[in-house]
Amino acid sequence: MSESVAMDEPKLNGASKQQSLHGATVSFHNIHYAVRQGGGCLRRGATTKDILIDLNGVMKPGLNAIMGATGSGKSSFLDVLAARKDPAGLSGEVLIDGAPQPPNFKCLSGYVVQDDVVMGTLTVRENFSFSAALRLPSSISQKEKEEKVNRLIQELGLTKVADSKVGTQLIRGISGGERKRTNIGMELIIDPSVLFLDEPTTGLDASTANSVLLLLKRMASHGRTIILSIHQPRYAIYRLFDSLTLLVNGKQVYHGPAQTALDYFADIGYTCEPHNNPADFFLDVINGDSTAVAFSSADKDDPDADAVSTSRRGIEDNLVQEYRSSSHYKQTKAELERIVMGKETSSRPPSRTITYNTGFFTQFRWVLKRTFRNLMLNPQTSIAQVAVTLFLALVVGAIFFDVQDDRSGLQNRFGALFFITVNQCFSSVSSAELFITERKLFIHEYISGYYRVSVYFLTKILSDIITLRTIPAIIFSCVAYFMIGFKATVDAFFTFMVSVALVAYTATSMTMAISADQSVVAIANIFMTITFVFMMIFAGLLVNLPSIASWLAWLKYFSIPRYGLAALQINEFVGLRICDDRNITVRPPGLICTGEEYLEDQGVDYSPWGLWQNHVALATMTVCFLSIAYLKLRFIKKFT
Repeated sequence: MSESVAMDEPKLNGASKQQSLHGATVSFHNIHYAVRQGGGCLRRGATTKDILIDLNGVMKPGLNAIMGATGSGKSSFLDVLAARKDPAGLSGEVLIDGAPQPPNFKCLSGYVVQDDVVMGTLTVRENFSFSAALRLPSSISQKEKEEKVNRLIQELGLTKVADSKVGTQLIRGISGGERKRTNIGMELIIDPSVLFLDEPTTGLDASTANSVLLLLKRMASHGRTIILSIHQPRYAIYRLFDSLTLLVNGKQVYHGPAQTALDYFADIGYTCEPHNNPADFFLDVINGDSTAVAFSSADKDDPDADAVSTSRRGIEDNLVQEYRSSSHYKQTKAELERIVMGKETSSRPPSRTITYNTGFFTQFRWVLKRTFRNLMLNPQTSIAQVAVTLFLALVVGAIFFDVQDDRSGLQNRFGALFFITVNQCFSSVSSAELFITERKLFIHEYISGYYRVSVYFLTKILSDIITLRTIPAIIFSCVAYFMIGFKATVDAFFTFMVSVALVAYTATSMTMAISADQSVVAIANIFMTITFVFMMIFAGLLVNLPSIASWLAWLKYFSIPRYGLAALQINEFVGLRICDDRNITVRPPGLICTGEEYLEDQGVDYSPWGLWQNHVALATMTVCFLSIAYLKLRFIKKFT
């Protein structure tokens, strides 16, 4: 599919003329950013690494590019300007139109991250509507929001794919360029005066990348301030830039008009060869490539790596010194002095405040709607879960089919109940992906002011419990219970179903508590598997609980399978008669004729409270684990 958006230019121009935009002037003064590396828990032996060093400049309405080699600090610098960097280790000041950045600046500006962070199961229009519903003030009517969404779809050239799904690994969606424009549109909903983009050409072919930058250039030409980091654009993209900031290891070696950059480097002795891409030329200069350095004194045939490294450091220092003595630097410093003239500068560290344009219930309704829709359109998390549960229920029912009221039936009942309990625990491992797979999406939307952490957490809990835990528990109980032939009473059946569901809830909440702050699913799975294995040991099958040493016996109180298995045993064995001992005059030792005798042998309290205390324990553990998961999500590191 062609990525050209030239056919949409008249519509874009017309719409832009109707909306007179006034882009903000972003100035940055003495920006310095450092991070601590290494050291133990007491921070002993930690070192400080400078990421950004004394950056100064002004970015006005237009297309402002930040360039540099890999590891030069482009993304960190962009995050600092967008107020999305951890204030720890950050000094200097960023001003917006000469005034300090408001604490909620990240919620007022647009920020397009490098990786796509839109819900792939939704259409382009649905994603835009979600952004409009949560980021626009409640004073704007729904009709006005829909009109804004339709207008934005036309401006971005997405009319033909407006009702197509963005796409996931399992769902074929729109093309890469259209996906990138969708990400941009999610931020343009609020008409930000400043739009930040981190590597907007990542993953795009040359033609698609060019079409995306042409779109940004047209938006910039109508008054919007666009600031982007970019690695190595081709010339067709480079010539679109209005301003260029060139970084080398966190230091500025150029800041000024993009079209005069080549002349500046030629003046200090670095000449770009004819037909060479300026972006490639700048990287060659930074890396000390001898073909780009006119006066290099290093021997081109010298293979000594130390000499090359020393030469690069010398070139870097030379570039920094040349820039600081250039007219561009002096003009920038003079302009910065005019901006701060007569205005007080803040010495306090920048604050990171998140504000919302909508209330709790509006956020809850929209996020819950999107979450359920995403679940329904993801067959691997909805239909597959139910199908696997049904299959396991049939297998268990077939293995333990129609148990008898004898000694073998006693063993089969206990084995079936143990398997059911453990299966519920290990089936909950799938919830580990609940927060991990959407981690980037959640962090981006949260710090952009879409919704509160509590809203996201509650919607995830409700959607997972209702669709992936409750429904499978009901299906499993209805199939397995009657196939196995458990106690044929209504109250026993519903007690069985509630017990199975509670085990699933508790195991799921523990899984969430473990995985909420993890970023790799495999690591979370390891922790959960080890935990469940230890819990399974103290469930009551592998070892007789009354025989455990007192200094280890306390571990049984933390075993989810133990509470579930005890509740199911009491529900099934109370009132069960294994053999008729009425005609036996001398009862052999160890003979068990009733379910109550078996429970006593296992050390299980089968009183009415003995049954319900297991349910209370599971409910209490669920609340505790969910609280831990919420606190982890609440205090997760959201600023890099």
